[in-house]
Amino acid sequence: MTFIEILLIAVCLALDAFAVSLAAGTKASTRGFRPTFRLSFHLGLFQFLMPVLGWFVGVKLDHLIGAVDHWIAFGLLAFVGARMVRAGWDGKPEAQPDDPTRSYTLMVLCVATSLDAMAIGLSMAMLQVSIWYPAVVIGVVTSGLSLVGIRLGNGLGNTFGKRMEMIGGLLLWLIGLRILGAHTL
Repeated sequence: MTFIEILLIAVCLALDAFAVSLAAGTKASTRGFRPTFRLSFHLGLFQFLMPVLGWFVGVKLDHLIGAVDHWIAFGLLAFVGARMVRAGWDGKPEAQPDDPTRSYTLMVLCVATSLDAMAIGLSMAMLQVSIWYPAVVIGVVTSGLSLVGIRLGNGLGNTFGKRMEMIGGLLLWLIGLRILGAHTL
Protein backbone atom coordinates (compact mmCIF):
# COMPACT_ATOMS: atom_id res chain seq x y z
CA MET A 1 0.00 0.00 0.00
CA THR A 2 1.24 3.46 -0.86
CA PHE A 3 1.30 6.35 1.59
CA ILE A 4 -1.46 8.11 -0.37
CA GLU A 5 -3.72 5.06 -0.11
CA ILE A 6 -3.07 4.79 3.62
CA LEU A 7 -3.67 8.53 4.06
CA LEU A 8 -6.99 8.34 2.19
CA ILE A 9 -8.09 5.43 4.36
CA ALA A 10 -7.03 7.37 7.46
CA VAL A 11 -8.98 10.47 6.45
CA CYS A 12 -12.09 8.43 5.64
CA LEU A 13 -11.89 6.63 8.99
CA ALA A 14 -11.29 9.93 10.82
CA LEU A 15 -14.40 11.66 9.45
CA ASP A 16 -16.70 10.09 12.04
CA ALA A 17 -14.30 11.07 14.83
CA PHE A 18 -14.15 14.60 13.36
CA ALA A 19 -17.94 14.88 13.36
CA VAL A 20 -18.16 13.51 16.91
CA SER A 21 -15.47 15.98 18.01
CA LEU A 22 -17.37 18.82 16.37
CA ALA A 23 -20.52 17.81 18.25
CA ALA A 24 -18.66 17.32 21.55
CA GLY A 25 -16.91 20.65 21.10
CA THR A 26 -20.24 22.45 21.39
CA LYS A 27 -20.38 21.57 25.10
CA ALA A 28 -18.88 24.04 27.55
CA SER A 29 -17.08 21.19 29.33
CA THR A 30 -14.80 20.61 26.31
CA ARG A 31 -13.19 24.04 26.37
CA GLY A 32 -9.59 24.14 27.48
CA PHE A 33 -6.42 22.15 26.89
CA ARG A 34 -7.11 19.08 29.04
CA PRO A 35 -10.53 18.08 27.68
CA THR A 36 -9.43 18.87 24.12
CA PHE A 37 -6.32 16.73 24.53
CA ARG A 38 -8.26 13.91 26.22
CA LEU A 39 -10.83 13.61 23.46
CA SER A 40 -8.48 14.00 20.48
CA PHE A 41 -5.86 11.69 22.04
CA HIS A 42 -8.33 8.93 22.91
CA LEU A 43 -10.12 9.05 19.56
CA GLY A 44 -6.74 8.76 17.83
CA LEU A 45 -5.61 6.02 20.20
CA PHE A 46 -8.71 3.93 19.55
CA GLN A 47 -8.38 4.48 15.79
CA PHE A 48 -4.80 3.19 16.13
CA LEU A 49 -5.68 0.22 18.34
CA MET A 50 -8.74 -1.06 16.51
CA PRO A 51 -7.00 -1.87 13.20
CA VAL A 52 -4.28 -3.60 15.19
CA LEU A 53 -6.92 -5.57 17.07
CA GLY A 54 -8.69 -6.37 13.81
CA TRP A 55 -5.39 -7.52 12.35
CA PHE A 56 -4.73 -9.89 15.24
CA VAL A 57 -8.27 -11.18 15.43
CA GLY A 58 -8.16 -11.75 11.68
CA VAL A 59 -10.67 -13.99 10.06
CA LYS A 60 -11.72 -15.83 13.25
CA LEU A 61 -14.27 -13.27 14.46
CA ASP A 62 -15.03 -11.44 11.22
CA HIS A 63 -18.23 -13.40 10.67
CA LEU A 64 -19.42 -12.55 14.22
CA ILE A 65 -18.49 -8.87 14.45
CA GLY A 66 -19.02 -7.96 10.80
CA ALA A 67 -22.71 -8.81 11.00
CA VAL A 68 -23.47 -6.47 13.91
CA ASP A 69 -20.74 -3.80 14.06
CA HIS A 70 -22.97 -1.21 12.38
CA TRP A 71 -25.77 -1.85 14.89
CA ILE A 72 -23.37 -1.45 17.79
CA ALA A 73 -21.99 1.81 16.40
CA PHE A 74 -25.51 3.14 15.73
CA GLY A 75 -26.70 2.25 19.23
CA LEU A 76 -23.74 3.89 20.94
CA LEU A 77 -23.96 7.09 18.88
CA ALA A 78 -27.75 7.26 19.26
CA PHE A 79 -27.44 6.94 23.04
CA VAL A 80 -24.92 9.78 23.36
CA GLY A 81 -26.79 11.88 20.77
CA ALA A 82 -30.09 11.49 22.63
CA ARG A 83 -28.45 12.66 25.85
CA MET A 84 -27.07 15.73 24.09
CA VAL A 85 -30.42 16.60 22.48
CA ARG A 86 -32.18 16.19 25.82
CA ALA A 87 -29.64 18.43 27.57
CA GLY A 88 -29.96 21.09 24.85
CA TRP A 89 -33.75 20.90 24.79
CA ASP A 90 -34.02 21.32 28.54
CA GLY A 91 -33.01 24.96 28.32
CA LYS A 92 -31.86 25.26 31.92
CA PRO A 93 -28.19 25.20 32.84
CA GLU A 94 -26.85 21.81 33.81
CA ALA A 95 -26.04 21.37 37.49
CA GLN A 96 -23.34 18.83 36.64
CA PRO A 97 -22.37 19.24 32.98
CA ASP A 98 -21.93 15.96 31.13
CA ASP A 99 -18.34 15.95 29.92
CA PRO A 100 -17.93 13.87 26.75
CA THR A 101 -14.19 13.73 27.42
CA ARG A 102 -14.55 11.65 30.58
CA SER A 103 -15.69 8.24 31.81
CA TYR A 104 -18.15 6.06 29.94
CA THR A 105 -19.18 8.77 27.47
CA LEU A 106 -15.59 9.03 26.24
CA MET A 107 -15.34 5.25 25.92
CA VAL A 108 -18.67 5.02 24.07
CA LEU A 109 -17.60 7.70 21.58
CA CYS A 110 -14.20 6.08 21.04
CA VAL A 111 -15.62 2.60 20.44
CA ALA A 112 -18.47 3.83 18.23
CA THR A 113 -16.16 5.79 15.93
CA SER A 114 -13.46 3.12 15.68
CA LEU A 115 -15.40 -0.04 14.81
CA ASP A 116 -14.84 0.60 11.10
CA ALA A 117 -11.11 0.77 11.81
CA MET A 118 -11.27 -2.78 13.13
CA ALA A 119 -12.74 -3.87 9.81
CA ILE A 120 -9.86 -2.14 8.02
CA GLY A 121 -7.45 -4.14 10.18
CA LEU A 122 -9.26 -7.33 9.22
CA SER A 123 -9.02 -6.36 5.55
CA MET A 124 -5.32 -5.62 5.82
CA ALA A 125 -4.75 -8.99 7.45
CA MET A 126 -6.50 -10.69 4.54
CA LEU A 127 -4.41 -8.66 2.07
CA GLN A 128 -1.26 -9.56 4.03
CA VAL A 129 -0.37 -5.90 4.56
CA SER A 130 1.68 -5.00 7.62
CA ILE A 131 -0.58 -3.17 10.08
CA TRP A 132 1.81 -1.01 12.13
CA TYR A 133 2.53 1.83 9.72
CA PRO A 134 -1.11 2.23 8.56
CA ALA A 135 -2.33 2.08 12.18
CA VAL A 136 0.03 4.90 13.22
CA VAL A 137 -1.06 7.05 10.26
CA ILE A 138 -4.73 6.38 11.03
CA GLY A 139 -4.25 7.31 14.70
CA VAL A 140 -2.32 10.52 13.99
CA VAL A 141 -4.75 11.70 11.30
CA THR A 142 -7.72 10.97 13.58
CA SER A 143 -6.18 12.88 16.49
CA GLY A 144 -5.44 15.85 14.26
CA LEU A 145 -8.89 16.01 12.68
CA SER A 146 -10.50 15.51 16.08
CA LEU A 147 -8.57 18.47 17.44
CA VAL A 148 -9.80 20.62 14.56
CA GLY A 149 -13.38 19.39 15.12
CA ILE A 150 -13.30 20.19 18.84
CA ARG A 151 -11.99 23.71 18.19
CA LEU A 152 -14.65 24.35 15.55
CA GLY A 153 -17.32 23.00 17.90
CA ASN A 154 -16.05 25.24 20.71
CA GLY A 155 -16.56 28.29 18.52
CA LEU A 156 -20.03 27.19 17.45
CA GLY A 157 -20.97 26.37 21.05
CA ASN A 158 -19.86 29.81 22.22
CA THR A 159 -21.91 31.48 19.49
CA PHE A 160 -25.09 29.39 19.58
CA GLY A 161 -25.07 27.89 23.10
CA LYS A 162 -27.50 25.07 23.97
CA ARG A 163 -29.05 25.03 20.47
CA MET A 164 -25.68 23.91 19.13
CA GLU A 165 -25.61 21.08 21.66
CA MET A 166 -28.93 19.85 20.26
CA ILE A 167 -27.55 20.07 16.73
CA GLY A 168 -24.47 18.15 17.90
CA GLY A 169 -26.69 15.40 19.31
CA LEU A 170 -28.66 15.21 16.08
CA LEU A 171 -25.38 15.05 14.17
CA LEU A 172 -24.40 11.97 16.19
CA TRP A 173 -27.72 10.38 15.26
CA LEU A 174 -27.08 11.15 11.58
CA ILE A 175 -23.62 9.61 11.77
CA GLY A 176 -25.14 6.51 13.35
CA LEU A 177 -27.82 6.33 10.65
CA ARG A 178 -25.18 6.75 7.94
CA ILE A 179 -23.18 3.87 9.39
CA LEU A 180 -26.33 1.78 9.61
CA GLY A 181 -27.37 2.65 6.05
CA ALA A 182 -23.93 1.90 4.63
CA HIS A 183 -24.06 -1.61 6.06
CA THR A 184 -27.71 -2.49 5.47
CA LEU A 185 -28.32 -1.11 1.96
